[in-house]
Amino acid sequence: MISSQQVLGLDAEHLVQVDDKHQLQPTVKDAFLAMQEAASLEGHDLQIASSYRSFARQASIWDRKWSGELKLNSLDGHVLDTASLNNVQKMHAILLWSALPGGSRHHWGTDFDIYDRTKVAACGVPFELVTEEYEGNGPCAALARWAEINASKFGFQRPYAKYAGGVAAEPWHLSYSPIAEQIISSFSVDLLREQLIESDILGLDTVLLHLNSLFERYTLNRGKK
Repeated sequence: MISSQQVLGLDAEHLVQVDDKHQLQPTVKDAFLAMQEAASLEGHDLQIASSYRSFARQASIWDRKWSGELKLNSLDGHVLDTASLNNVQKMHAILLWSALPGGSRHHWGTDFDIYDRTKVAACGVPFELVTEEYEGNGPCAALARWAEINASKFGFQRPYAKYAGGVAAEPWHLSYSPIAEQIISSFSVDLLREQLIESDILGLDTVLLHLNSLFERYTLNRGKK
């Protein structure tokens, strides 16, 4: 079991390098490499688009979205006018696609986002990690279908396979469930609250006011009650 500091993204000692950009827990790395090889045998260039993110990195994403530097998207992918949203609306719009710092599964070294590198490169257009790229004729659609059938053979699940009122559907997100489920079972809203109080993320007062429901709805992804 990883430490509370590691759960919150404050310590990366539990991780090893997968390549020059990405880190995972050792057991997760081994499972990923086995899955990657199996996908390759069936013609899929399965690569990691994003893996470990520290608390500081997640806080930067959060602040840039809160300030309007990064765009906010609705559930159907349309860009929202950040300036027209009140603080509560903005908070929920961010959480639809981006976790609270300290509350991200990407802190754990168990979770990562996948894509098909070869097919994305062949498209000749910027890769955005959006749903359309994983559906229909999208460059990662065949890989997403393969992962849906085969990822569980290597211990992985898709925690955001469907929108349930919390986090938007993310067909690219895989989680190593043997370890991730242990983390979830011991993760508490009080642990997250203590860390957030010590942070200086934008909108902190609004987040803390609603944190109990946010933890259930988004961090645990149990949807709106």
